[in-house]
Amino acid sequence: MTRIGIVIVTYNSEAEIGASLDAALGTGAEVVVVDNASVDGTIAEIARRGVRLIANPVNRGFAAGVNQGFAALNSTYVLLLNPDAVVQSGLEALREACDLPGAGAAGGRLIGPDGQPQTGFMVRRLPTPATLVLEALLINRIWPNNSLNRRYRGLDLDYSTRLLVEQPAGAFFMVRRAVWQELGGFDEGFFPLWFEDVDLCRRMVDRGYHLYYVPQAVAKHTGGHSVPHLAVEMRRFYWYGSLLRYSAKHFRPVAFREVCLAVIAGSALRMFVELVFDRSLQPMAAYGKVVRLASRCLVFGWRDGVVVSGPQI
Repeated sequence: MTRIGIVIVTYNSEAEIGASLDAALGTGAEVVVVDNASVDGTIAEIARRGVRLIANPVNRGFAAGVNQGFAALNSTYVLLLNPDAVVQSGLEALREACDLPGAGAAGGRLIGPDGQPQTGFMVRRLPTPATLVLEALLINRIWPNNSLNRRYRGLDLDYSTRLLVEQPAGAFFMVRRAVWQELGGFDEGFFPLWFEDVDLCRRMVDRGYHLYYVPQAVAKHTGGHSVPHLAVEMRRFYWYGSLLRYSAKHFRPVAFREVCLAVIAGSALRMFVELVFDRSLQPMAAYGKVVRLASRCLVFGWRDGVVVSGPQI
């Protein structure tokens, strides 16, 4: 059994996957790629490197793709790696952190194309209802230095040393197989992406597992390469939908409805701003879908076959 495996999920990742795969293969880990029905040259780039490929005929979403890749490996430790992340170091530091008493997972240091650490992204604290209300209402964008936002984005942390953290970024994230299996992997209801890694970290913390940030493990990360392939109006709907799903799972009903109200108000504000500055009616349709979803959640709760009522926050 290879001790470390790597799962990469691709979706129209032709421009990024080559460098990512070359670096991943250089670590000596077993690599599997799950492709979600790319229509560009992604498959050809993967084939040139002889990497094990699972080619989905349709886009099953990021969470389902990772679950497929994880099931195809037998490794004790599995690194979830974005196709736009290029490993710059070995992986032993992440593995050693995963072996610490009570550890469930560990994330590494992400640096951007400018060579600077991606602080605010590579480690965050788990979102609270107040955090997501400020996000939905645009307050974090208008006033990024407010104390709640700084805490949420981990801007008060010392990233020069290994840290016990709540939410390492899923772009470069090693998980112990036993913990993954105990928790059932990613929740595939977060479709096609967003918040599935946050949800997993929340469930790990709730089970009492420790998560670590390890600065010795480094990857260069571009970020957001697959998002432009989604229509703008669908990006908004999917992001808000995943935010609401997370809130329904993990917040008390009253707090969940506060988030719903913030999404409704924030969507109306964003729609007005975009109507004025873009001089287009397109935002009305996009945000109209979001407002209808949030309004249904406000009245009926989250409906995903059944009403989800979350636990404890």
